[in-house]
Amino acid sequence: MIPFAELDKGSELTVLDNLTGKQVPQGVPLTLGVGETVVVTQALGDTLTLDIGGRLVRIETEDLAKLGVASPGKIDEPAGSSLEDQIWDVLKQSYDPEIPVNIVELGLIYDLRISTLIDGRTHVRVDMTLTAPGCGMGPIMAHDIKTKIEALREVDQADIQMVFDPPWDASRMTEEARLEAGLF
Repeated sequence: MIPFAELDKGSELTVLDNLTGKQVPQGVPLTLGVGETVVVTQALGDTLTLDIGGRLVRIETEDLAKLGVASPGKIDEPAGSSLEDQIWDVLKQSYDPEIPVNIVELGLIYDLRISTLIDGRTHVRVDMTLTAPGCGMGPIMAHDIKTKIEALREVDQADIQMVFDPPWDASRMTEEARLEAGLF
């Protein structure tokens, strides 16, 4: 198995077992067959974005072994950090499948609220947007974020809301993100 951390943009992989990813940006299923050669365009967080014949496809963590790639492992909860810091750390491990920048630095997170429900459970609400409102990857990214936040020990429930007001633009990106994306 190839360690996830050793993958670079341009790395070639061969599909070892049929798998289905999500075509970017449409979000529709795309099946890859055994023996197909794919090229890594992005190996960030815990997912891959691959180029297969000019089409981009996102591969989830649970399917990495079908490409001969070892999963990167669970995101650790830093000892002594607040729940809010832990959630921000999780968000920073989530990436837009087309842009090699995490969703926080990309400026996609508009609001984060942590509340205690009447029954004592902890609820987290994240308001996020997309770089393009019609992007089919929105629900896939939201589900991924929800799953990761709910995996935190102190969180009982997470709600990820897509918002489009104000519309996203590149001015929401951090300076580092604009450099990475070549916008400087």
